[in-house]
Amino acid sequence: MPPTTTPTSDHRQRVAAERRDRMRARLYASAMKLIAEKGPGATSIDDVISAAQVSRGTFYKYFPSPDALIRDLAVEIANALIQMAEPAVQSYADPAERVAVGLRIVSRLAIERPLAAAFLARLGWPDSRSPHLLLDFVKRDLEEGIRQGRFAQMPIALALNIVTGASLGATIRMLEPDCEPDFAEQSTAAALRGLGLDANSAERIANSPLKPVRMSHSGAFPEEAPAGQD
Repeated sequence: MPPTTTPTSDHRQRVAAERRDRMRARLYASAMKLIAEKGPGATSIDDVISAAQVSRGTFYKYFPSPDALIRDLAVEIANALIQMAEPAVQSYADPAERVAVGLRIVSRLAIERPLAAAFLARLGWPDSRSPHLLLDFVKRDLEEGIRQGRFAQMPIALALNIVTGASLGATIRMLEPDCEPDFAEQSTAAALRGLGLDANSAERIANSPLKPVRMSHSGAFPEEAPAGQD
């Protein structure tokens, strides 16, 4: 017969899992802050372990390299963004509205979670040159829009460049203190025009009321003050 677990062993496993989650979140938060401030090229493993106040051995228990930590953190953020945005995006039948809502939600991360947004901006991310969760997320709606004739006929790589360029550009601009409050909407309208919508339709869709979305607190999105607050 297979061995049975006891309440004591279950408790120990749960405590150990919670400890691992806390340490992973601690390393994520330290790396996010450092890369948001300095960029990935200027962030060393010594910087991360010093900021997280852990040993080098502890770091290597969780990640084989700083690059692995950065990749995992980017994936965590992508997953959290998709989980947050997907209900709002999928509430629209029109692929143009779905693309617009997703673009606005991702861009507005700069207001709600400026450290996470600055981390992504420092990576030059999302990057349409390589596979990525968020790119798969928007690719679905771009392909449908092209197939329906909602968007102009174009290579999907070009459509992705239009949307990811608008998203990254909006994020970088919205991290600046003098940014226009509707810059996410301006960027979204420009992207929709680039995809082939007429100017009036692009403006209407980009400025339609945005349904509330729930920003989860996790290792990818630790608590932080919104932009403009201490």
